[in-house]
Amino acid sequence: MIKHIFLLIIFILLTGCSQKTVKKPYQIKASKYTSLSRQKACMKCYTVLGKTYKPTYVSIGDTMKGILSWYGPNFHGKYTSNGEVYNMYKRTAAHKTWPMDTMVKVTNLDNGKSTIVRINDRGPFVKGRVIDCSYMAGKDLGLDKSGIARVKLEVVGFAGQVATKTKKTSKNMLKLNDFGIQVGAFSNYAGAKKIQQKYTKLYPTHKTIIKKVGNLYRVWMMGFKSDKQARDFRDCSHLDGVIVRL
Repeated sequence: MIKHIFLLIIFILLTGCSQKTVKKPYQIKASKYTSLSRQKACMKCYTVLGKTYKPTYVSIGDTMKGILSWYGPNFHGKYTSNGEVYNMYKRTAAHKTWPMDTMVKVTNLDNGKSTIVRINDRGPFVKGRVIDCSYMAGKDLGLDKSGIARVKLEVVGFAGQVATKTKKTSKNMLKLNDFGIQVGAFSNYAGAKKIQQKYTKLYPTHKTIIKKVGNLYRVWMMGFKSDKQARDFRDCSHLDGVIVRL
């Protein structure tokens, strides 16, 4: 009985949070390029050269900036992470964390050229580089002359298809899919504040909040788009917290 009352209190506190706009994340599925089992396998944590990477779900419009490079003849004909054979004359790319078959618009910030690629591999595992594109895509962007370039990436579709434009979501739309991980519970606010600062520094892409529930100050790291994403992050990061949802 006490447990049920406690859970009810948490639910009331969480549902009283302010309304925010959110883009619905894409949930992976099979495509003509990648089976569902391979998709799921490619979303698991993996380690290369001693560093662990945590694949993440993305939404249309998500962006990233960094250095792009390209790979060609040495990999032509070899298998990629999603199980297909790499063809340097197709517009594909390797990304360390985004889902397989995500369609990405790549813009060369040095010359303004752009192209659209489909992610079918993992990499590049060179510090500072955010994407490796095929020879054909690199040629579109002028990399056959420069080798590497500063680029902006933008998610424009999934499952090998570029999404059609839709009307913008209302700014007052209720955020229904904000999952979080409880990373601490304290009887005093100072202890909770210290942990909040720690996790804010460790994981700046997630919002770490403090809420008083009963006699405890509970610290939650929020911003996950599904229960599975929160659990995968928790397991990969070796956290012991419970999952909550706004």
